[in-house]
Amino acid sequence: MRVRPCQAALAAAIALNLLLLLCSWWRGGGGTPPPSSSSPPCRPHRAVPGVTVLLRDFENFDNDLAGTARSFSSLPVPVLVTSETPPYPPVPLPPGVQFFPLRPLAENPPPSPERHIRTRHVALVPDGTRAVPGLLERMRDTLEDAADSENADAAVTTVVAAPVGTAPLRCLDLRVDPREWTARYGVGAPGFCRALEGPAVLLLRTRDFLALPFPLAQPVDSAIFIQAALRRWRLRVVPAAFPAARRAPMSPHNRWKKENLAENRRRRLMQDLGIKREVTADGGERWYGCAKDTPRCFGTVHAQTPEYLLAGRWTPPCCLRALRETARHVVGILENAGVRYWLEGGSLLGAARLGDIIPWDYDVDLGIYREDIGKCRWLAAATMAPVEDDEGFFWEKATEGEFYRVHYSRTNRLHVDLWPFYSRGGVMTKETWLGHPQDVEFPEKFLLPLVPMNFAGFTALAPNDPRAFLEFKFGSGAIENPEYPNPALKRWGRD
Repeated sequence: MRVRPCQAALAAAIALNLLLLLCSWWRGGGGTPPPSSSSPPCRPHRAVPGVTVLLRDFENFDNDLAGTARSFSSLPVPVLVTSETPPYPPVPLPPGVQFFPLRPLAENPPPSPERHIRTRHVALVPDGTRAVPGLLERMRDTLEDAADSENADAAVTTVVAAPVGTAPLRCLDLRVDPREWTARYGVGAPGFCRALEGPAVLLLRTRDFLALPFPLAQPVDSAIFIQAALRRWRLRVVPAAFPAARRAPMSPHNRWKKENLAENRRRRLMQDLGIKREVTADGGERWYGCAKDTPRCFGTVHAQTPEYLLAGRWTPPCCLRALRETARHVVGILENAGVRYWLEGGSLLGAARLGDIIPWDYDVDLGIYREDIGKCRWLAAATMAPVEDDEGFFWEKATEGEFYRVHYSRTNRLHVDLWPFYSRGGVMTKETWLGHPQDVEFPEKFLLPLVPMNFAGFTALAPNDPRAFLEFKFGSGAIENPEYPNPALKRWGRD
């Protein structure tokens, strides 16, 4: 039988509509695609009005998960529970409350929150919170009304919070500087917060929430606040509060477990977000970078350009702290031993410009008189074999040539380079040259005498005319005109 063109077109249209209907049925939960199917997923559904309650912050060993889920499932909202694995021991969740695991399994598809959160808004609810009819809707309306009224050029309200319990939330300012790997908290102005201190329900648009690189990272509040600050999102707090459940005091053992888990989660979060240092609102500091018993935060440096510089970042602050500590230690030992030394190269440049290490530098350079090596027992010992001193700093002769390195520790190879120079006819020279632009001979008159100079929080010795010395090595205007070590790879001002 001949098929006319119009009949073929009609059949194709019917087949397409059936396919779309089947796709919608799968998306709506009416069926599950066969595991062996490799066809692409259907087009994402359109978000429907409403708020999905997401329960993420709870501990397996001590929680109010069942009570919290039961309270919010009494409202006309979907409730989802999520964690890396199902709660253990098992928690009896109310009917209609779904659980989805975040840890991928080889036999299952990868976790996809967007398949479970179908509403236009999502609320992140802490464990032990009790629902209040209408409060989620009030938060949603606050979010949408604020977005409609704000100037298009200003930061847009993207997160709305409501406190949990009777204690008021503390409003904090939060500034995140990726280049310096640092998050700084301060006291926030009333009505204008970038972070909060205290338990709170956080409500966002689902599209904004799922667009975050780490939407379900823990601790949930810190993860949301830092990612929001990086995007200049605004946070608003509604005056109403959710009640907190009455719970028995946690046992000392469970409290210890919770504190350790919280610390580990925070460290993992900061590593994921690229934060090495937090400055708290009261002026304290929390560090998440390398220490004496861990490797340094970056690998081998090629072409004088560390990998973090290519990524638009400067030296991690934990590394700068370790370099300052190592430099102070080495200078103290050299001075006590009577070894003549001076700030060299980029370290002298940092001292002249900032009184500190250059923010993107990865080591400290000191020149020494070669004939003074024997005065220092650690240098003399390192000439024969690497040696660890009484405070855990590691001295060795460099494999690249005739100079020495003092490392922060055996494990952490942040270091101070010691360059042995000697005078030849009034000109200071040395045996090893690495081809750096500033690696040149210079008149000994710059060292006669040496003068004190502020550097990295202490006083070190330096050439007697630092400007002339630096311009002799780097060129005119070296102090006033910053430049990265290898402009061919990365130029200053083009981050």
